[in-house]
Amino acid sequence: MAQTRIAVIVGSLRKDSFNHKLALALAHLAPSDFTFETLRIDDLPLYNQDDDGNQSAPVKRLKTEIAAADGLLFVTPEYNRSIPGVLKNAIDQASRPYGQSAWAGKPAGVVGISVGAIGTALAQQHLRNILAYLDVPTMGAPEVFLQAKDDLFDDKGHVGNEGSKKFLQGWMDKYVAWVKSHSA
Repeated sequence: MAQTRIAVIVGSLRKDSFNHKLALALAHLAPSDFTFETLRIDDLPLYNQDDDGNQSAPVKRLKTEIAAADGLLFVTPEYNRSIPGVLKNAIDQASRPYGQSAWAGKPAGVVGISVGAIGTALAQQHLRNILAYLDVPTMGAPEVFLQAKDDLFDDKGHVGNEGSKKFLQGWMDKYVAWVKSHSA
């Protein structure tokens, strides 16, 4: 059985990130023919158009990893009602130079978790706007706006709360179908 490779882009650099935990928990809910690889974005230089003709090794690595993926999973926190700068920088780096975007045509899912009551709703909306411009077909529903709670994840990285597990499994099932429908 062929593996479907998913590039995971987590917009948080924090060591104990809720969004890293969410990415891991979602991977546990995926079928065995899906593999998830979290891409490194913390070593990318700040985007500068002057560098388009001579991209750095970390940028080339990121673009190669995205190109090798069958789908994308964006897992983002919300900073000041938008996406984190490190995530925007990764998106900009891999979309340049103009006409050579690594993102184009890759089916994506967008999720996020935060301590706030509305989760990452505004950050996700901003991210969806960016992805639409970059020709990334993004699954619209169901949406996942999680608020971090003590019982959400267990000590093994799985979803510990049954209601949340059922909801996230439903999301994962739709995401798997979304990616498969775009790879045919």
